[in-house]
Amino acid sequence: MSEILRLTSSQRSRCNRLIKRLCANYDDGNCLLLDDGEPCVCPQIISYSLLCRYFRNAVLPAEKELYADIFKQRTYHCAECGAAFVPNSNRQKYCLSCSKKVHRRQKNESARKRKADN
Repeated sequence: MSEILRLTSSQRSRCNRLIKRLCANYDDGNCLLLDDGEPCVCPQIISYSLLCRYFRNAVLPAEKELYADIFKQRTYHCAECGAAFVPNSNRQKYCLSCSKKVHRRQKNESARKRKADN
């Protein structure tokens, strides 16, 4: 990816929270990768651009909705609760929290039907 992407203010604040929570190179406002003896401010924290390659490749994919929003990927809405989510496959209809409940419900209905047929 050669172009530098611009972030909106809401995307920037979400990225900053993600950096502070998950980035392995973030240390009290400083970037350990750029540290050459003197502390260097993390450029991703102070910028409205997506500059840091480490953040883009290692940290940002952890937040799928933000990743999809920044890279303009298509998001889908859960058929159960209506929440937006980024699917893991082309057949996924439910968000992660609803998929477990729906699967359990379908499994129970199938077992009831099987018992009724016997």
